[in-house]
Amino acid sequence: MLTGRLLFGSGNGSLTIVQKRITTFWFKGKELALAFSLTVAFSRLGSVLNFFLTQTFEEKYGMQWTLWGVIVSTLDEIGVRQLGLDGAIQEESRKVRIQDVKLLSVRYWLLVLTIMFFYNGIFPFIADASKFIQDKYSYYSQKEAAYIVGAVYDSLVVLSAIVGILIDYVGLRGVFAVACAVLTLPVFGLLAFTFVPPLVSTIWLGVTYSFAAASMWPSIPLVVPQATLGTAMGLATSVQMIGIGISNLVVGQILGTKSSETKIPLWRWQRMMIFMLANTISCIVTSVLLNVVDHRQGGTLNKTTKKSGQEQSDPDREPLTQAEEEPNEQDGDAVRSRSINS
Repeated sequence: MLTGRLLFGSGNGSLTIVQKRITTFWFKGKELALAFSLTVAFSRLGSVLNFFLTQTFEEKYGMQWTLWGVIVSTLDEIGVRQLGLDGAIQEESRKVRIQDVKLLSVRYWLLVLTIMFFYNGIFPFIADASKFIQDKYSYYSQKEAAYIVGAVYDSLVVLSAIVGILIDYVGLRGVFAVACAVLTLPVFGLLAFTFVPPLVSTIWLGVTYSFAAASMWPSIPLVVPQATLGTAMGLATSVQMIGIGISNLVVGQILGTKSSETKIPLWRWQRMMIFMLANTISCIVTSVLLNVVDHRQGGTLNKTTKKSGQEQSDPDREPLTQAEEEPNEQDGDAVRSRSINS
């Protein structure tokens, strides 16, 4: 089982990095937040189906059937050739070097820490939330508890497109990052110290998660040089996963049981929620620092309109080549000529 989890994590992490790199290439300077939001939404749609269908499916068919499908890489390659941008991509690409880390700014690392701390409060909670709901609210069955936890992803799937369009139009990514963290604080407080129906908290968490996914990840291309974007995305994903892994270990120690059948005392669950709160407070601190540093360096993350975000360049970022801009010419030869000249 551990070997399988290791292989799954390796493949999933690599897929996530490539997915974000492809999304950034095709939607940079356009509807990037919308593209990221929809990508996350479809990823979480699988999680929604898992909460609704896994138990019934397992009872009827077992857990041996798996379906794989891969088409994105083929579509990406065909599209690049049609636009005549394959040469430009080769010019931009280079071997990954350890020295590339030096090109990543303070803003980037603050953004990475903001992402890590926010997700530290999301995924470890979701992993144990079904058990928590059954232990604290004894009138919920396992299936009902799973439905309630799935509301986090339900909210994301419903809101992702709207939130992405909003952030693409309004900008203010840094402000949204702070707001997401601040508005997430009451969620864990309600779960730990009140008996408010848990569905309220899971829907609430899904809303803040939607805004976080649409504001934080699409900010990375704005604060790193184009040539190091893949490295930057990879490092951000690695730091995020390391943080989640450590958080899961801490939560396991707090809950202190190896049996899923044993009812965990409420005080242990409260300590877990306090740990989630600590991560959220850390997210607030790093996101505020991110906004301060960004303001001193031109305020790239908080451009107030989509237009101004495209027109003004980031002083810490390498200028875009003409091949990276959206082509205006209808003539395909003109597009290819611009790529070669760049």
